[in-house]
Amino acid sequence: MLVAVGLLWSWPGHAAAPKVDIEPFIVDSDITDVKISPGGEYLALSVPKDGQTGLVIITRGDRKVTTSMRFQKDTHVSGFWWVNDTRVLISIAETFGTRDEPVPTGELYGVDADGKRKELLVGWRVRGTEFGSRISPQKKEELVAAFLVDPLPDDDDHVLVSVRPFSKDPFVRVEKMNVYTGRRVRTATVPVTHADFVTDNRGQVRFAVGAMSDNSSQLFYRDSDAAGWKRINYEAESGRIEVPLGFSPDDGTAYLRVSSARGPDAIVALDVATGERRELMRDGVVDPVTIYQDGWGRPLGARFLGAKPTMRFFDDADPDARVYRSLEKAFPDTVVAIPSATGDGRVKVVLARSDIDPGSFYLFDTVTKNADFIFGRNKLVDPPEMSPMKPVSLRARDGLELHGFLTLPAGAGGRPSPLVVLPHGGPYWVYDSWGFDSDVQLLARAGYAVLQINFRGSGNYGRAFRLAGAREWGGAMQDDLTDATRWAIQEGIADPDRICLYGASYGGYASLMGVAREPDLYRCAVGYVGVYDLQMMRREDMRQGSLGLRTWSREWVGNDAAALAAASPTTLADRIKVPVFLAAGGEDKVAPIAHSEAMERALKRAGVAVETLYYPKEGHGFYTVEHRREFYSRLLDFLDRHIGSRRAATGE
Repeated sequence: MLVAVGLLWSWPGHAAAPKVDIEPFIVDSDITDVKISPGGEYLALSVPKDGQTGLVIITRGDRKVTTSMRFQKDTHVSGFWWVNDTRVLISIAETFGTRDEPVPTGELYGVDADGKRKELLVGWRVRGTEFGSRISPQKKEELVAAFLVDPLPDDDDHVLVSVRPFSKDPFVRVEKMNVYTGRRVRTATVPVTHADFVTDNRGQVRFAVGAMSDNSSQLFYRDSDAAGWKRINYEAESGRIEVPLGFSPDDGTAYLRVSSARGPDAIVALDVATGERRELMRDGVVDPVTIYQDGWGRPLGARFLGAKPTMRFFDDADPDARVYRSLEKAFPDTVVAIPSATGDGRVKVVLARSDIDPGSFYLFDTVTKNADFIFGRNKLVDPPEMSPMKPVSLRARDGLELHGFLTLPAGAGGRPSPLVVLPHGGPYWVYDSWGFDSDVQLLARAGYAVLQINFRGSGNYGRAFRLAGAREWGGAMQDDLTDATRWAIQEGIADPDRICLYGASYGGYASLMGVAREPDLYRCAVGYVGVYDLQMMRREDMRQGSLGLRTWSREWVGNDAAALAAASPTTLADRIKVPVFLAAGGEDKVAPIAHSEAMERALKRAGVAVETLYYPKEGHGFYTVEHRREFYSRLLDFLDRHIGSRRAATGE
């Protein structure tokens, strides 16, 4: 296929398109995460390969592999924790494609650093057969999913896990689990479904947050394991969502993330004795999105993903805060994270990443102040060859402020460029932020400016901004993308005759809806694993979803058949005047291929030029490297023919 694409790029009468090496942007990362053992002897690594993510343990000194674990296709190590000097606890997640966030399966495995005692401790496969390794299932037990709540740093043999029965609206409980045998003892239950839990510094379960079928958040608190629960917040009454984050060292103060009707979310300190709440920090534009914790899980501050990520600490004099600030100086123009540290806190794993670098891992000694490189996430990416992301802001037609990012190709020189508008998926709670994005960098390398706008409904800009997108599929959410495109033209960023929409999942929907709503603004559209028929999507949600999902579908998508049809690209195909490229996977459970097939049929009936790329065994995005290579080769060729160098040379 690469040969065929090369021939297309050299058609007589067309200017040659930029030759782009797509390999750095389609291969799996070399390593996604690194954690050091409490004693400092071992490093555990999560390693993607062939559509799955496994775990590798190596010695810190000579980097020799002591053991590894791999699972089946589409199954990933989603989290792992050193629970003592020699044992690792592993959680598993599955995906239905590369565009899908891994869904935790609720399975927990244990393995020793030397490879011994590989055990499936809890999870649905306990009742089944072996799972892609030499792990032997334990005896039959209740069918549940389990998730780590507290690693109990002072207990080498046990952790606390939340246990969820397999039902659509489960009541969740907390149990103490032996990390070698999987034996569990119940420690807490709570009177709300879908609960998550937070413990204090003694390992006692003090908070539970969940929701019933109305999807209104409820927060419960208790003074100790022996005390009863008290509901201290109910969203339907207070208008707030309060999520517990953790405790101060003396357990006298609890930290909450609070979403209110106006403005971005805040971090609030709760005096657990008096119930008094005091706001600690709030940004004027964005939410706190990542809570920075020390090695014992104590929250120290929060990261805000604005124009560029920033970290703020509750106490700037805290020793961990001072270490972090010194690392920021040592790694300028990057975002610094500390995934783990030794038990004494002396040696820390540091991840430094940026908009042009997917990230590199270092071991930092807080005594000697030395930072030694250990691994890079993707050795094929050359940061100096990448294009920086620039924050942008603009006003939508109704005055709402929108934020996003613009990436310009090398050599743009202030001249209007061919532009790809890249709406994110989701659409709710998801958002674009400053950081390395392989799609963005590939398009910039191919000569395109890339515009990412966080339209209303996106996460990270407060509850009101998110709620403004409810039932706005094809409406105000789409208008935001249109307004951003016109802004790029007015600012001299985009060549008005060379603009295309390209997105995946909801972004695919927005791309097709964009060329239907604005048939003269864009020259082409690409929909990757998209949804295009809202009535079909609604029927599926109502048929298979829990009570909470049905409530969400009604409140966020809508249930009026005529309105859903009017907002579906499949019913608006006759308004589309530009070529379309559709790609989808036959095993996609998130956006079934039936959506793309229906869109293709509608376009053909309307006489619209449509190209397709379907893979029966792929899901919500393509995992197989050969399939990704085919898709991105076809994508670049499609863009080049309609807004790229061939378009510019011939005026097609």
